[in-house]
Amino acid sequence: MQDFEGRVAVVTGAASGMGLAFSQKFAAEGMKVVLADIEAEPLAMAEGAIKAKGGDVLAVRTDVMSEADVNALADAAFARYGNVHILCNNAGVTASASSLRSRPWEVPLSDWEWTFGVNFMGVLYGIRAFIPRMLANGDEGHIVNTASLAGMLSAANPYNVSKHGVVCLTEGIYKEFKTMGSKLSASVLCPGLINTAILEAERNRPAELGHTDEAALRPELQEFTAMFKAALSLGIEPDVVAQMVFEAIRDDQFYIIPTQPEMLDLMRLRMQDIIEQRNPTIPELALLQAQAAQ
Repeated sequence: MQDFEGRVAVVTGAASGMGLAFSQKFAAEGMKVVLADIEAEPLAMAEGAIKAKGGDVLAVRTDVMSEADVNALADAAFARYGNVHILCNNAGVTASASSLRSRPWEVPLSDWEWTFGVNFMGVLYGIRAFIPRMLANGDEGHIVNTASLAGMLSAANPYNVSKHGVVCLTEGIYKEFKTMGSKLSASVLCPGLINTAILEAERNRPAELGHTDEAALRPELQEFTAMFKAALSLGIEPDVVAQMVFEAIRDDQFYIIPTQPEMLDLMRLRMQDIIEQRNPTIPELALLQAQAAQ
C-alpha cells in the first residue's frame, strides 16, 4: 500500500499500548480510524485524543472473544466509511506471567480458554468479518495480525501456543492473497519485550472464567512474574513498533519483528535446532533474568 490519505484503518485493542500507537500513527498519516477495545472509558479517551488532533475517528466497544461483536464492528466500519483498507487484529492477553512458566497440566483450562479466545479466535473472527468485504470492494489493503516473538519460540503455555497459531494463520492468508492475485496483502507482527501493560490484562478477563491469585502462587512463579514485569518496563516503546508496522504495510513486508537482539538469537537458535533435528535448547529463563538485571 502506498496511498494512505483518506483510507480507513481498523485497530482492535486500540485503547492502549501498541494498538493506541497504531491508531495514532494511522491518523497522523491522514487515515480515518476505527478504534475497537473492550474497555469503554480508555476507548473514549483514545477517541477524544485523536479527534482533538483533527482526526476522523469512530470508536466501537468490542469484545473480540465474541464473533457477534466483531461482526458488529465490521458492520459499523463499513457503514460509516464504505470500505476498510487496513485491519490490525491486535487485541491480545496473557492470563498472567505465571501461566507462562506453569506446567500445561497445572494451568487452569479457563486460562487456555480466555487466552485462545482473545489471541487466536479474536484474530480469526476479524479475518472472517472483514476480508470478504475488503475483497469484494476490490481496493488495495493490508491485514496486520499481532502475534508475538512467543509465536516463534516454543513453550507449553496458552500464550505461546495461541501466538504460534496466529503466525501460521497469517502466513496462510498471505499465501492465499498472492495466489489469488488479490490487491490485499498481510503481515504478522511478532514483538519481543514491549513497554505495555499486557500483564495487567486480567482486569478484562470475563468473570465466569475466574482470576489468577498472584499472591497464592509458588515463590518461583512470583519471582518470575516480578522479573517479567521488570523486563517489560525496559522494553521497546509502542510508537517505535507503530512506525515499523506502517513501514511494513507500505513496503509489503510480511514479518515484523521489533525485539531485542538477544531474543532474535533465541529465535535463530530454535530454527537451527529444527533444521539440524537436534533436541530443543532451553535458554528463555536465563534471557529474562538478564533483561531484568539491565
